[in-house]
Amino acid sequence: MSISAQRVVSFEYTLTDDAGRTVDTSRGRAPLSYLHGAGNIVAGLEKALEGQAIGAQLKVTVSPEEGYGLHQPGLIRNVPVRKLPSGKARVGTRVQLQTSSGPHVFVVKSVKGDYAQVDGNHPLAGQTLHFDVEVVDIRDPTAEELAHGHVHGAGGHDH
Repeated sequence: MSISAQRVVSFEYTLTDDAGRTVDTSRGRAPLSYLHGAGNIVAGLEKALEGQAIGAQLKVTVSPEEGYGLHQPGLIRNVPVRKLPSGKARVGTRVQLQTSSGPHVFVVKSVKGDYAQVDGNHPLAGQTLHFDVEVVDIRDPTAEELAHGHVHGAGGHDH
């Protein structure tokens, strides 16, 4: 069985940055499982996995445009501390704020007086991603996984 749309794929991975530092890995944990074709992983990695089989090992370099996007200066804002949820005006805290396009998650970058600078960019926005991947399983999804658009259970999503 090869990887194609509407298959559940499980893979081991190590993600490194341009300097070769490990950013994330599944090693020592359960493999990551996702529903192929549902946009559950970055587009560049999903494209590279298309057609692969169990046991495939590949190194994939993903551009920012096909990863977490380009860094957008417009997603850095200064907001009054009073607009943040109580107790959330601390550097590194994640907060959900209402924007003109709906709710969005921001990270508090600094607090100066009555204002906090928040950043809505993904932490890996603007970075080239380097994946070392091994496909460990491919299976058909359950009807519920198809209906929900994501994998349930080990390595996936639990409700």
